[in-house]
Amino acid sequence: MKKFFFDCGTRDTTASVGILALRVMTGLMMLIGHGIPKIQNFDAILKKSFYQPDFFPLNLLPVQVNLGLTISAEAVASSLIVLGLFTRPAAFILGFAMVVAAFGALASAPWFMVGAGAAREPALLYLIPMIAIILSGAGSYSLDAVLYKDSKRRRW
Repeated sequence: MKKFFFDCGTRDTTASVGILALRVMTGLMMLIGHGIPKIQNFDAILKKSFYQPDFFPLNLLPVQVNLGLTISAEAVASSLIVLGLFTRPAAFILGFAMVVAAFGALASAPWFMVGAGAAREPALLYLIPMIAIILSGAGSYSLDAVLYKDSKRRRW
C-alpha cells in the first residue's frame, strides 16, 4: 500500500511528459481558479452560507472547518499535485472534494453547462484527471520520483 501511494508510477519518458502536463495544467487551474479565490474571499463565502455536507463525519464539523478543508483540497492538494509531491494522496483528496462538490453542493444542478449557472460538469471534469493521476502516479518528472528512488520502485 505504501508503494502504491508514494511511488511515482511509470518512468517511461513519453508517458511522464504527458502526466507532467496533466498534473501541472490541472493543478494550476484548480489553484488559480478556485483555491486562491477561496482563500481571498473566506469571510464573504462564509456569509453566503457555504455548503454543509449531510453525511458523516463532515456533517458534524462547523461550516468554517468544512470551508477550510475545501480550501486545503483546492489550494494545498493542487499545489502538491503540481509539484508531484505525495501526488496520489493529494489527487485522492482533491478528487474527493470534487465528488462532494458534484454530488453534494451541486446535487440539484444540471449535469451539463447548457446555459449560465451552476452545473456538475466542471467538478466532474476536475475529477477525471484526478482519477488518472491516482492510477498512473506522478511520473518521473516529479518530486515523488526524486524521493522514491529506483531501487525501491515496484517492478510490474
